[in-house]
Amino acid sequence: MVVAPTNLPMAEVNKLVLIEFTPAQMFELVDRCEEYPLFLPWCGGVDLIGRTETITAATLHINYHGIKAHFSTENAKRYPQEMKLRLTDGPFTHLDGHWRFTALGETACKVEFQLRYQFASKLLEKVLGPVFNHIANTFVDSFVKRAGQVYRAGQGSAA
Repeated sequence: MVVAPTNLPMAEVNKLVLIEFTPAQMFELVDRCEEYPLFLPWCGGVDLIGRTETITAATLHINYHGIKAHFSTENAKRYPQEMKLRLTDGPFTHLDGHWRFTALGETACKVEFQLRYQFASKLLEKVLGPVFNHIANTFVDSFVKRAGQVYRAGQGSAA
């Protein structure tokens, strides 16, 4: 599908955090998109289209304060270092980005998240923009919190 370019600005989100979880732990948490509704309050559901060692494709359904939308991505993966996000369907003319997980010793890592997106129309930007901006800017914090719930809860048990 070819979409005519718009005069809307390209939004960009860049986040970096240092955390006490391994790259493998964080990579697996991000890759398990079917669990997003358990900890992302805006996520109304996920349709997993397919998952291999190198690709995860899914549709994420947004349901936040009465605003509903969905978008699909196909994410190229290099376990456990990187995941590249690419839009395949949704209310955008452009959406791409990446997750990078860099080991810091044996039990910690640096998590980098970048997302660039542009809505397909001024109307979509007006309706979805505030919701999607909130989602994009709180995404990393949500995963850090989830990592604490998942991995700290399992400490002391045989994993």
